[in-house]
Amino acid sequence: MNAMVLLLVASVALVLGYALYGKWLAKQWGLDPSRTTPAYEMADGVDYVAAPSYVVLGHHFSSIAGAGPINGPIQAAVFGWLPVALWVIIGGIFFGAMHDFGALFASVRHKGQTLAIVVRDNIDGTAKTLFAIFAYSTLVLISAAFASIVSGTFGVTGVDPVADERNMTTASISIVYIVVAIVWGFIFRGRKIPGASNIALAIVALIVCVTVGMGFHPLALAPQTWIWILAGYILVASLAPVWILLQPRDYLSSYLLYGMIILSFIGIVGAGILGRADMDIPLFSGWAVDNAAVDASGAPIVGPDGAAVVNSSASVGPLFPVLFVTIACGAISGFHSLVASGTTSKQIDNESHARIIGYGGMLIESLLAIISLCAVGFAWASYRAGDFATPTQVFASGLSNVLTSVFGEEARSISYQLLILAASAFCLTSLDTSTRLARYMFQEMWVPKGETIDTVSGWRAVLANRYVATLVTVAFAIGLGMTGYSVIWPLFGAANQLLAALALLAVAAWLGNCGRNNKMFVPPMVFMLLVALTSLAMTIWQKVGLFANGSFLDQPGGAIGVAVQLAISLMLFVLAIVLAVRGVRTMRSSGARKDKAA
Repeated sequence: MNAMVLLLVASVALVLGYALYGKWLAKQWGLDPSRTTPAYEMADGVDYVAAPSYVVLGHHFSSIAGAGPINGPIQAAVFGWLPVALWVIIGGIFFGAMHDFGALFASVRHKGQTLAIVVRDNIDGTAKTLFAIFAYSTLVLISAAFASIVSGTFGVTGVDPVADERNMTTASISIVYIVVAIVWGFIFRGRKIPGASNIALAIVALIVCVTVGMGFHPLALAPQTWIWILAGYILVASLAPVWILLQPRDYLSSYLLYGMIILSFIGIVGAGILGRADMDIPLFSGWAVDNAAVDASGAPIVGPDGAAVVNSSASVGPLFPVLFVTIACGAISGFHSLVASGTTSKQIDNESHARIIGYGGMLIESLLAIISLCAVGFAWASYRAGDFATPTQVFASGLSNVLTSVFGEEARSISYQLLILAASAFCLTSLDTSTRLARYMFQEMWVPKGETIDTVSGWRAVLANRYVATLVTVAFAIGLGMTGYSVIWPLFGAANQLLAALALLAVAAWLGNCGRNNKMFVPPMVFMLLVALTSLAMTIWQKVGLFANGSFLDQPGGAIGVAVQLAISLMLFVLAIVLAVRGVRTMRSSGARKDKAA
């Protein structure tokens, strides 16, 4: 397959999706530019702070992306380029973008509160409690994972001097970048800067950060030290007013991410023009795949110890549900609904901006997922041979290969470093955003219907206090990150897609109660529920089998690890059924009311 053709076809499809389907959704749901948004109605200078659409888009895109649109397509590429491309394009337009847009719009109409409140007000209090516990647990797991990933990206181990130098550079750039973002927040707070000037200044600031960080990187700290530093950072960052750090940092980082996309786009199109854009990746590899490393002839590779080499960057299992769980960001991801209804909805300047930020932001991520698919195609032989430890390395290697083919060998090392840096920036921005979102969710967990965080009293007031909520969240996240989040991380894919199904259900229930068209939510909601339940059922069957044949001792975490995964899988399966039944009843009752009124 020619990567340039794939990229251009996908780009056209995504643009048409935004222009046609996104516009139709906005009309069906009744977006009203004249309504006052929560950023003004609830303005507090801390969480509710209005910002221009391009600033909020920068925050939203930086937060939702994480490493997902890079990792997912690369891991799933073992199925072939066609299933990955189809799921990203179709899923992005008709599933993910609608999901993000709907969650953002629903939150804006609920005073910028999280989806837990949407569930409470449109389904019932029990559903709200279950949803809040599930969403909070997911956010803590995400924070733990990103804290571990970022500390590993920044830390020095002494094993590989080249890797240590690269990590020190990434850490230095990130620190300079945070300082510049804080200065930016104070300088431009309340100032009306023309859009073009603001963008130009942001690009200059970003160049300064990269230049200073690459030239001066003295911090040689171990990953264990960095995780404690990150604990202090997210504790402060998730409490600080959004205009001090979150808005300017995510806004500035978005240009690094946009730059990565533009550079990759130019490289792939340039390679196509020069006749160098053919990818080795097959169209379709089969309905089930494994992650065994193979050579150019397809023969399994055996290591010096006689054991089969494993491709750690590839998926394993049947196409359904593995493809749809592996590729979340880029197609549809439940985490996005928490960002949209957590931080983003509190900054929307005008309700009409929900479309470009919610729907458009997701399609940008879909474009990045297609670029990631192209990247693995340019490093296919090494990828299949298991030469890469992480999908990020595949991404950087593949795109540096194509950029080198266009601009010459001197572009290889520079482009590789910048691509690794951009991927690391995704994780850092997602880290404190997920912590802030978890704080919101924890606070709202203790607020019954008819009250707000400000009106609750007694023990509820203590637990709903933002300082208490933040301390609890950071303690859980860092503790889990240091002691064993990896034991339950394999369940994240199914949990994340279950969250997407429940978010679709919540928004559909609200629209139904409002008398608005919600039928477009039914197919993706049912499909994602089947994906999540099938994945959980497979996990349950596998864990039961491990206990049955006595091989549980060979698994990560031993018997305790397997038991924990089994218990959580069962809990999530039951939770999904309960919430789905309650949600469907709500949707049916709202439909009956509309029919009666008609």
